[in-house]
Amino acid sequence: MSGVAAIADAPLQARRRSRGERRRMWALWGSYAALAVFVIVFLVPPYYMVATALKTDADIAAQIGNPWLVQHPTLKNFIDLFEMPNFRGYFLNSVLITAATVSVSMVISVLAAFGLVRLGFKGSATLASGVFLTYLIPNSLLFIPLFQVVRAFGLINNVWCLAVVFPTLAVPFCTWIMIGYFGSIPKELDEVALIDGAGYLRMLWSIFIPVALPGIIAATIFAFTVSWGEFLYPLAYLYSSDQKVLTIGIAGDLIRGDVFQWGKIMAGCVIAASPPIVIYAFLMDYYIAGLTAGATKG
Repeated sequence: MSGVAAIADAPLQARRRSRGERRRMWALWGSYAALAVFVIVFLVPPYYMVATALKTDADIAAQIGNPWLVQHPTLKNFIDLFEMPNFRGYFLNSVLITAATVSVSMVISVLAAFGLVRLGFKGSATLASGVFLTYLIPNSLLFIPLFQVVRAFGLINNVWCLAVVFPTLAVPFCTWIMIGYFGSIPKELDEVALIDGAGYLRMLWSIFIPVALPGIIAATIFAFTVSWGEFLYPLAYLYSSDQKVLTIGIAGDLIRGDVFQWGKIMAGCVIAASPPIVIYAFLMDYYIAGLTAGATKG
């Protein structure tokens, strides 16, 4: 009887498997369709930016032909930008401020995370939560009180004021990432290091930093992104051409009234977007690993 029942149930099981395979197939195609839509939506603006940067002014102004195609590609817009002394100054200012911001933010974040996780003083857990909550405050609400701080230091219209302001935006999130990584390191390693006579700084340098390297890379990428692409604070604090950074320099020099130099504007945007794209392309795995660890551990 059991054999007969099994034979009778075979067509039913086959139909169930067939329905399950069809559902999986439709789900797969639906995922591909949704992914294709997102790819198109997110890649169309960068493509149009690059295409416009490779056009001549005559091609941009012409109202004939397909605007999405480059008929006569040229690098003239890029060459003209680098021949502008102001643009070279904007790029150098952005590089210097970004380097200073990343260095200061990472030193503060690593030391703060290590102290909050391993020193174990009273209220460290509450302080760690408070550090991350400060990151949730919108930047648009902070630039006015920070303006008072910058003015008190006499740094208004000085590009180095950004080296004071940008770490306040990067340190909370970077510290949160490092807390997640440091919290995942077994405390037995601390005890072994202390027995061997190592101090806390030696312990941090020899144990925590090598083990938490993916988290440090993720935090570094975040600090770089904040300082390189920020627009609001440079716009509010800087107004001289020799003090501007790349983000506001492009908009300030290449837009005069109702005249937009679209070719040079798009070329400047391509140049400004290239460093983050290159960094994310090579270090994306570390960035994802750092964010995942910071969100699930600690």
